Amino acid sequence: MEFFKRIFIVLILVINIYYVNAQVFSDVYAKLQQSQILNDHFFGFSLYDLDSNRYVVDINGHKHFTPASNTKVFTLYTALEMLGDSIPGLQYVEKGDSLLFWGTGDPTFLHSKMDSHIVYNFLKKTEKKLFFIPTPMQNRFFAAGWTMDDFDSYYQPEIATFPIYGNVVTFRENSNNGLKFVPDFFQDKLTIDHSLDKGKFTLSRSFVGNQFLQSREKVPSNYVNEIPFKYSDTLAIRLLSDTLNKSIQIIEYSKPTEVKTLYSNATRYVLREMMLPSDNYLAEQILMMISLQKFKMFDTYLVRNWMKEHYFKYYSDEIVLHDGSGLSSYNKITPQNMIDVLVAIKNKLPDESQRFKLFSTGGVDGTLKRSYSTDRGVPFVFAKTGTITSVYCQSGYLITRSGKKLAFSFLNNNFIDERSAIIRKEMVNIMTYIRQNY
Repeated sequence: MEFFKRIFIVLILVINIYYVNAQVFSDVYAKLQQSQILNDHFFGFSLYDLDSNRYVVDINGHKHFTPASNTKVFTLYTALEMLGDSIPGLQYVEKGDSLLFWGTGDPTFLHSKMDSHIVYNFLKKTEKKLFFIPTPMQNRFFAAGWTMDDFDSYYQPEIATFPIYGNVVTFRENSNNGLKFVPDFFQDKLTIDHSLDKGKFTLSRSFVGNQFLQSREKVPSNYVNEIPFKYSDTLAIRLLSDTLNKSIQIIEYSKPTEVKTLYSNATRYVLREMMLPSDNYLAEQILMMISLQKFKMFDTYLVRNWMKEHYFKYYSDEIVLHDGSGLSSYNKITPQNMIDVLVAIKNKLPDESQRFKLFSTGGVDGTLKRSYSTDRGVPFVFAKTGTITSVYCQSGYLITRSGKKLAFSFLNNNFIDERSAIIRKEMVNIMTYIRQNY
């Protein structure tokens, strides 16, 4: 009898705590419900107390939304679970006077900002003959749901097994109002197409190949642009051969069971670069690396299915993901799904200094640098944004003035795109209110 009495007391305490929390945050709930800006479209908001492990506000928490780049939070967690401390830069074997190598999906090789030069120096310094063996890829060069209109946009490079230069050509204005190319292999593949001139300088690429088109001869001062090139193994090795100033042959060769792996970068460094500027290319290639490491093949659907079977199936609602970046409009998650993964990341990285470093800090860096102001000089929002047409989302962590530690997911879909800035401002107002009043 005493046992049941204790259970009853505990239940009463739990109910009272839940009731108090619900009452305490009732003003936040009211603000959300009464906001004309938010209620002009489909929105969801879940606010979760990380100390008491309970929801304190939840509106449309079980409704599915298109998450845009909030998808990268799932990619982040997948990498923390399945990728080691360092990313594989190259797989290789040495046979006599030959070095045979395979791609690993490493996105940092000869990348303009992230190349460690470890792989480059290894290939440059070897005296052995170089042979590259292509690896089949089950993925298409674009993921399901990607828009074909964006084929020449900097944020949509093609997925590849041996990416190089970030799979983009970088164009910069030179001192003569012309263009400098990196890599310069593409220098002779540029033509003037005056039909592109709609009142401003335009740079584009042929849909089917690597012919680049500019609208006028004179390039604006300080012009910088990145345009994805049409990828092939042959092109990648041609670019590598030119860069190394070495001959490299492409051959067919069955990969041995045992190969050596050369590691190129710290995993956390790459994850931070994926998260803060919201780099789609890095997100997709991270899943490619995981796929090779876990399943010995390039098939990112195997990674997503494995995570769904072993982790995501225990989440609040069904999760549908078709890519790692959020470019796909087919992706569907709920606000409570976002809370689930944020709690999982918190459990994986309980040290806030490590965890928050992987998210944009409001008023300080990343995609939230200009959205928020710090509160008395102190940042309080650490989150991932997500933006595509008619979608704007924020999900992450919030610390209040009293020290409450909260996880939140604020998802907005199906609004007229011109209203994005207004919606973002309203979200910031509400998050700042929570910070200052709790």
